[in-house]
Amino acid sequence: MTEIGTALRPGATKVVLLGAGELGKEVAIELQRFGVEVIAVDRYANAPAMQVAHRSHVIDMLDPVALRRVLNQEKPHLVIPEIEAIATQILPEFECDSTHVVPTPAAVQLTMNREGIRNLAANELKVPTSDYRFASSKEQYEEALNEIGLPCVIKPVMSSSGKGQTLVRSRGDAEGAWQYAHEGTRGTASSVIIEQFIDFEYEITLLTVRHVQGTSFCPPIGHVQVDGDYRESWQPQSMSLNAQKKCQDIAQQVTDALGGYGLFGVEFFIRGDDVWFSEISPRPHDTGLVTLATQNLSEFALHARAVLGLPIPSIELNNHGASRVILAEGQSEDVIFEGVDGALHLAGTDIRLFGKPAVNGKRRVGVVLATDTQGIDRARDKTKQAVSHLKIRDNRSGDENRLKRI
Repeated sequence: MTEIGTALRPGATKVVLLGAGELGKEVAIELQRFGVEVIAVDRYANAPAMQVAHRSHVIDMLDPVALRRVLNQEKPHLVIPEIEAIATQILPEFECDSTHVVPTPAAVQLTMNREGIRNLAANELKVPTSDYRFASSKEQYEEALNEIGLPCVIKPVMSSSGKGQTLVRSRGDAEGAWQYAHEGTRGTASSVIIEQFIDFEYEITLLTVRHVQGTSFCPPIGHVQVDGDYRESWQPQSMSLNAQKKCQDIAQQVTDALGGYGLFGVEFFIRGDDVWFSEISPRPHDTGLVTLATQNLSEFALHARAVLGLPIPSIELNNHGASRVILAEGQSEDVIFEGVDGALHLAGTDIRLFGKPAVNGKRRVGVVLATDTQGIDRARDKTKQAVSHLKIRDNRSGDENRLKRI
């Protein structure tokens, strides 16, 4: 029998979120529906999840001393990593009878680094992946380019939201891709991965949840990425039953090897009935924001149930739907959104503004959601129309070019 204490009382069930962005915010809300005490930790103040958590800490997440200090102070029942840039090497210290790292300390360490997860998938589990090489020097990089051939994709071994990713079509792009991969790396990793470019028809995220009753799958999510970063997603993605079954089998193999309870975002390339494993994250996935509008239990609700040891008897698709990122570009520490009323004028649309305290360059600041009984194309069109009504400006500047929606 699962016991859950009451937040802010001596018997509270306590969760520390390592990473307090928009995905962590939704996880915090779902945990609080069960009365869980949530502590959000991130590298900057007033991060989205901090705005709904019971309390928060601002630390250098890559500093093992600072991270250890917070975990020793809070003594949580669950530690839930929500971002890649964490001093994961200390997490095994806290795995014990009274504290559990989600999904497991080993799984967190393995999946935070593309080298570890790719070696697990391709070499140990023998699941189909693109051809790849790793390079930590310019000499290794040049050799890998010759072996993999062009076009190819260059990524840091540790990054998030597509940072540092480049599709290299000619040798003239190679030097810039090498530099960009190092600029976009998270943590101390210095290697890059050079991947064969798969001429796929489409790519999907298969949300896979391990829980007390077994392993369950959400309907496949199609998505569009620009420079490796999610811009649009929809559910369900139409695909053959054969390809869907292959994806589920591979996702089960990889998540079984990682172990633990929780939701995993498993990415695949698809061409006809052929599938290639791409990446996996041991936590809710940005493309899965669409599930806030489409499923009986969103990916965040599924993650909360799974990590708390609660049953998930069924995952139901209630609506066909789509999501589209609201992307800001510029400089601001006081963001104002205009046209929200116009964006919500269409039936079946909704908006999530993340509450990020600042923009410095390009930053995802919200998402538009839409459903439509006539199918995915109509839902996607609604999100496009809704976003077109939105304007973003800096509250303290009369310069319209200082901050804008792109």
